[in-house]
Amino acid sequence: MAIRIVRLGTPREKDEGLRIGTVRRPPRGVPKSEFAKRDFYDVLWYPVLSPTQELVAEALHAAENDKEWRAFVKKFKAEMAEPDASETLDLLVALSHTANFSVGCYCEDEARCHRSVLRELLTARGAEVV
Repeated sequence: MAIRIVRLGTPREKDEGLRIGTVRRPPRGVPKSEFAKRDFYDVLWYPVLSPTQELVAEALHAAENDKEWRAFVKKFKAEMAEPDASETLDLLVALSHTANFSVGCYCEDEARCHRSVLRELLTARGAEVV
């Protein structure tokens, strides 16, 4: 059993399991009834595992250079240390030992996406991550 870190809207992998969005907003222009059919996410999303709106705006510029990206990562990790986010990460870690599921974001480049930080945080907490 394990967590996959995925780009939302991409074709699902075999045995991927339930797909959870870790995004601030649902996909634009997509009816709720189509989220799963279009491989975005199933049933729900967890905005608590997404950067705050302020940090999202800052992140648009963070991809420009490594220094700004590192500053974004530091701030996002601080947000993930807050109780709601931290407890949700703990839940995902526990579930990773009993079920296949995936978490993801819309960004094309994982290296410059908060999901790369989620991968690091989940792995550091002992999650099974593919």
